[in-house]
Amino acid sequence: MTSTLHATPTPYSPAAKTALAWTHGARFLTTASQLDQLPTAELPEIAFVGRSNAGKSTAINRLAQQKRLAFASRTPGRTQHLNVFEVGPKDAADTLFVDLPGYGYAAVERSAKLRWQQVMSDYLQLRRPLHGVVLMIDSRLGFTDLDRRLLALIEPRIVNGEVRLLALLTKSDKLNRSQAQASLLAAQAVLAEVTTEASDISVTLFSALNRQGLGDVAEAVYGWTHAGAAGLPVPADDGAADGPAGAGAEAAGPTDPV
Repeated sequence: MTSTLHATPTPYSPAAKTALAWTHGARFLTTASQLDQLPTAELPEIAFVGRSNAGKSTAINRLAQQKRLAFASRTPGRTQHLNVFEVGPKDAADTLFVDLPGYGYAAVERSAKLRWQQVMSDYLQLRRPLHGVVLMIDSRLGFTDLDRRLLALIEPRIVNGEVRLLALLTKSDKLNRSQAQASLLAAQAVLAEVTTEASDISVTLFSALNRQGLGDVAEAVYGWTHAGAAGLPVPADDGAADGPAGAGAEAAGPTDPV
């Protein structure tokens, strides 16, 4: 298991620049309410998942250096679909990003909530092209009971190395250095429970506000589906998500099932 702690953003390495140029090309492909509505091309898929208000949509937008690639609903818990984005050359996409509904918001009608949560569960457990999962964890809260249940859901595919895992400790700009270190160590302790010789697990602090960890995240997800690609120029950032991660976009409820 690897981990990253940077008090302030560090200059991007050549590998990070290549990865950021790649993520910048992300574009919306489709939305699906059932697994059979997902693309059939079987490109490698990277899923983004986390509690409502963990800053998931904001993190995706910052990773892609776009303002509104992933849409954060103003009505918490109302996003009930899998949103799919192509990444790679426009005429030859090589990866799909899949934005899963946030979990943990209580004020959603129960039957609808259970329906889309079952779709999310089936996707994470059964989807064959799934190569990696980026699990968003609010760095101020650490792994909640719901986050641990989500981790248990994907554990069988993580421990055997079938699916890679990156735990993204979001909103790290809200922490001082000692708090950030404590958050990182606590996350490592949780992830150690599912770490094996075969697994590929990493954890990093992340801030959409000051870009802490951005290069690390881009390198990680790029490395899951690429090897030995030539460097590319980094595009100019168009000012994505400069406010606090997830502020006012999604809200969390502590009692919901995953």
